[in-house]
Amino acid sequence: MSIVTHPTREAWLLAGVERIKPIFEARGHVVPPVRVSVGWSGSGQRALVAGECWPTARSADGINQIFIVPALDNAVQVLDVLTHELVHAVDDCVHSHGREFKAIALSVGLVGPRMRSASAGPALKARLTAIAAELGTWPHGALSRRAPRASNPNPPRAQCPQCDYRLAIPKKFLHLGPPICPEHQVRMESVGDWDGW
Repeated sequence: MSIVTHPTREAWLLAGVERIKPIFEARGHVVPPVRVSVGWSGSGQRALVAGECWPTARSADGINQIFIVPALDNAVQVLDVLTHELVHAVDDCVHSHGREFKAIALSVGLVGPRMRSASAGPALKARLTAIAAELGTWPHGALSRRAPRASNPNPPRAQCPQCDYRLAIPKKFLHLGPPICPEHQVRMESVGDWDGW
């Protein structure tokens, strides 16, 4: 089987929907038309949300909108989240994660003690792994909400020349220079990188 290359995340996700549909159809569920994309949760910064499905009533064109968070970069995990969100689309988001959602989710192979976090059981995961191989590389690099912290391996500090008293100097106070040692009443020496901080 040849690897299919998809130039965009949306094309890859739509191809994924087409390959996942038969799993639903085999259980008597019809996957409606959906739009799929990558984007952060519309509910704010809830860290546990991996995907969202918006109901047709909230969409001007009457089509469910599914979003996969950009923090995910594992193709099988993306398909797992997509399957969960397709359950919501089948239900048009009417029953949240209630009994009706659970019945559809379990029938297609999602498992979990709580339906809010239901994910692929072993049989479904094997199918999604095969689908991911058919789809080829997930054309996306993980995106983090948090900016990486700047790290300085040699932060500015001050040390007393007469004893071992040391302290870190906050960036906003560097312009004042090293402080006075409280025990010896002498100006402490600059230690570390005071210029590059």
